[in-house]
Amino acid sequence: MAGEVLETDRLLLRELTPEDLDAFAGILGDPETMRYYPRPYSREETVEAIDRARRSYEEHGFGKWALVLKASREFLGYCGLTLQEVDGEKLVEVGYVLKRSHWRQVLATEAAAACRDYAFDVIRVDRVIALVRVGNEASAGVAGKIGLVLWKHTTRAGLDHFVFSMARPSTA
Repeated sequence: MAGEVLETDRLLLRELTPEDLDAFAGILGDPETMRYYPRPYSREETVEAIDRARRSYEEHGFGKWALVLKASREFLGYCGLTLQEVDGEKLVEVGYVLKRSHWRQVLATEAAAACRDYAFDVIRVDRVIALVRVGNEASAGVAGKIGLVLWKHTTRAGLDHFVFSMARPSTA
Protein backbone atom coordinates (compact mmCIF):
# COMPACT_ATOMS: atom_id res chain seq x y z
CA MET A 1 0.00 0.00 0.00
CA ALA A 2 1.48 3.35 -1.02
CA GLY A 3 2.71 5.52 1.83
CA GLU A 4 2.34 2.74 4.42
CA VAL A 5 3.93 3.69 7.73
CA LEU A 6 2.83 1.14 10.33
CA GLU A 7 1.10 -2.20 10.50
CA THR A 8 -0.61 -3.89 13.46
CA ASP A 9 -2.47 -7.19 13.68
CA ARG A 10 -5.66 -5.72 12.19
CA LEU A 11 -4.68 -2.31 10.85
CA LEU A 12 -2.56 -0.48 8.32
CA LEU A 13 -1.55 3.11 8.95
CA ARG A 14 -0.56 5.04 5.86
CA GLU A 15 -0.24 8.62 4.71
CA LEU A 16 -3.51 10.44 4.13
CA THR A 17 -4.15 11.33 0.47
CA PRO A 18 -6.63 13.56 -1.34
CA GLU A 19 -8.42 10.35 -2.40
CA ASP A 20 -9.41 9.82 1.26
CA LEU A 21 -11.56 12.97 1.23
CA ASP A 22 -15.01 11.40 0.84
CA ALA A 23 -14.55 8.75 3.54
CA PHE A 24 -12.71 11.15 5.86
CA ALA A 25 -15.29 13.91 5.45
CA GLY A 26 -18.00 11.44 6.42
CA ILE A 27 -16.20 10.66 9.68
CA LEU A 28 -15.10 14.20 10.59
CA GLY A 29 -18.51 15.56 9.62
CA ASP A 30 -20.39 13.20 11.96
CA PRO A 31 -21.74 15.19 14.96
CA GLU A 32 -21.56 12.20 17.34
CA THR A 33 -17.99 11.31 16.38
CA MET A 34 -16.93 14.94 16.74
CA ARG A 35 -18.92 15.84 19.87
CA TYR A 36 -15.75 16.56 21.87
CA TYR A 37 -14.41 18.90 19.20
CA PRO A 38 -15.62 22.49 18.84
CA ARG A 39 -17.81 21.29 15.94
CA PRO A 40 -17.93 18.70 13.15
CA TYR A 41 -15.68 19.49 10.20
CA SER A 42 -16.99 20.77 6.91
CA ARG A 43 -15.74 19.19 3.69
CA GLU A 44 -13.39 22.18 3.24
CA GLU A 45 -12.01 21.73 6.77
CA THR A 46 -11.40 18.05 5.98
CA VAL A 47 -9.41 19.07 2.89
CA GLU A 48 -7.39 21.38 5.15
CA ALA A 49 -6.83 18.53 7.66
CA ILE A 50 -5.45 16.30 4.90
CA ASP A 51 -3.24 19.15 3.68
CA ARG A 52 -1.94 19.78 7.23
CA ALA A 53 -1.13 16.09 7.65
CA ARG A 54 0.74 16.02 4.35
CA ARG A 55 2.75 19.13 5.31
CA SER A 56 3.60 17.49 8.64
CA TYR A 57 4.96 14.40 6.83
CA GLU A 58 7.29 16.70 4.90
CA GLU A 59 8.28 18.96 7.81
CA HIS A 60 8.49 16.47 10.69
CA GLY A 61 8.48 12.96 9.20
CA PHE A 62 5.20 12.12 10.93
CA GLY A 63 1.59 13.24 11.07
CA LYS A 64 -1.97 12.00 11.23
CA TRP A 65 -2.09 8.74 9.30
CA ALA A 66 -5.05 7.06 7.62
CA LEU A 67 -6.33 4.11 9.61
CA VAL A 68 -7.27 1.21 7.31
CA LEU A 69 -8.75 -2.15 8.27
CA LYS A 70 -6.49 -4.82 6.77
CA ALA A 71 -9.22 -7.38 6.10
CA SER A 72 -11.46 -5.11 4.02
CA ARG A 73 -9.22 -2.08 3.21
CA GLU A 74 -11.97 0.09 4.76
CA PHE A 75 -10.91 3.62 5.76
CA LEU A 76 -11.67 3.96 9.48
CA GLY A 77 -10.35 7.42 10.36
CA TYR A 78 -6.92 8.45 11.53
CA CYS A 79 -4.36 7.78 14.18
CA GLY A 80 -1.02 9.45 14.27
CA LEU A 81 1.39 11.92 15.72
CA THR A 82 1.19 15.70 15.68
CA LEU A 83 3.33 18.43 17.15
CA GLN A 84 1.23 20.36 19.67
CA GLU A 85 1.99 23.39 21.78
CA VAL A 86 0.75 22.87 25.33
CA ASP A 87 1.29 25.66 27.83
CA GLY A 88 4.25 26.98 25.84
CA GLU A 89 5.93 23.59 25.33
CA LYS A 90 6.07 21.73 21.99
CA LEU A 91 5.16 18.09 22.48
CA VAL A 92 4.31 15.11 20.25
CA GLU A 93 0.72 14.01 20.64
CA VAL A 94 -0.77 10.67 19.68
CA GLY A 95 -4.27 11.39 18.41
CA TYR A 96 -7.08 9.28 17.02
CA VAL A 97 -10.53 9.60 15.49
CA LEU A 98 -12.34 6.43 14.56
CA LYS A 99 -15.44 5.81 12.46
CA ARG A 100 -18.39 5.32 14.81
CA SER A 101 -19.33 1.91 13.36
CA HIS A 102 -15.97 0.59 14.60
CA TRP A 103 -16.01 1.96 18.14
CA ARG A 104 -15.53 -0.46 21.07
CA GLN A 105 -13.41 -2.91 19.07
CA VAL A 106 -10.09 -1.83 20.63
CA LEU A 107 -8.93 -0.56 17.22
CA ALA A 108 -8.02 2.94 18.46
CA THR A 109 -5.97 1.40 21.26
CA GLU A 110 -4.18 -0.93 18.84
CA ALA A 111 -3.32 1.95 16.51
CA ALA A 112 -2.41 4.39 19.29
CA ALA A 113 -0.01 1.89 20.87
CA ALA A 114 1.75 1.47 17.52
CA CYS A 115 2.00 5.26 17.15
CA ARG A 116 3.33 5.62 20.71
CA ASP A 117 6.03 3.05 19.94
CA TYR A 118 6.88 4.83 16.67
CA ALA A 119 7.28 8.11 18.55
CA PHE A 120 9.71 6.57 21.04
CA ASP A 121 11.56 4.13 18.77
CA VAL A 122 11.74 5.98 15.44
CA ILE A 123 11.33 9.69 16.18
CA ARG A 124 13.08 9.25 19.55
CA VAL A 125 10.96 11.75 21.48
CA ASP A 126 11.32 11.91 25.25
CA ARG A 127 7.59 12.28 25.95
CA VAL A 128 4.30 11.46 24.22
CA ILE A 129 1.02 13.12 25.17
CA ALA A 130 -2.66 12.80 24.40
CA LEU A 131 -4.95 15.82 24.62
CA VAL A 132 -8.38 14.64 25.75
CA ARG A 133 -11.38 16.88 26.20
CA VAL A 134 -12.75 16.70 29.73
CA GLY A 135 -15.70 14.28 29.65
CA ASN A 136 -14.40 12.17 26.77
CA GLU A 137 -14.15 8.93 28.75
CA ALA A 138 -13.54 6.73 25.68
CA SER A 139 -10.53 8.75 24.53
CA ALA A 140 -9.17 8.95 28.08
CA GLY A 141 -9.53 5.18 28.25
CA VAL A 142 -7.44 4.70 25.12
CA ALA A 143 -4.74 6.98 26.53
CA GLY A 144 -4.69 4.96 29.75
CA LYS A 145 -4.61 1.61 27.97
CA ILE A 146 -1.46 2.61 26.09
CA GLY A 147 0.27 3.66 29.30
CA LEU A 148 -0.29 7.42 29.39
CA VAL A 149 -1.24 8.91 32.76
CA LEU A 150 -3.00 12.14 33.65
CA TRP A 151 -0.37 14.86 33.78
CA LYS A 152 -2.28 18.15 33.92
CA HIS A 153 -5.22 20.22 32.73
CA THR A 154 -5.05 22.84 29.98
CA THR A 155 -7.38 24.96 27.88
CA ARG A 156 -7.47 24.62 24.08
CA ALA A 157 -9.87 26.47 21.80
CA GLY A 158 -11.57 27.71 24.99
CA LEU A 159 -12.31 24.12 26.11
CA ASP A 160 -10.99 22.21 29.14
CA HIS A 161 -8.68 19.32 28.28
CA PHE A 162 -6.76 16.72 30.21
CA VAL A 163 -3.18 16.16 29.11
CA PHE A 164 -2.14 12.53 29.45
CA SER A 165 1.57 11.86 29.24
CA MET A 166 4.19 9.13 29.11
CA ALA A 167 7.96 9.53 29.24
CA ARG A 168 10.15 7.37 27.05
CA PRO A 169 10.71 4.04 28.81
CA SER A 170 14.28 3.66 29.99
CA THR A 171 16.31 0.84 28.57
CA ALA A 172 18.36 -1.19 31.00
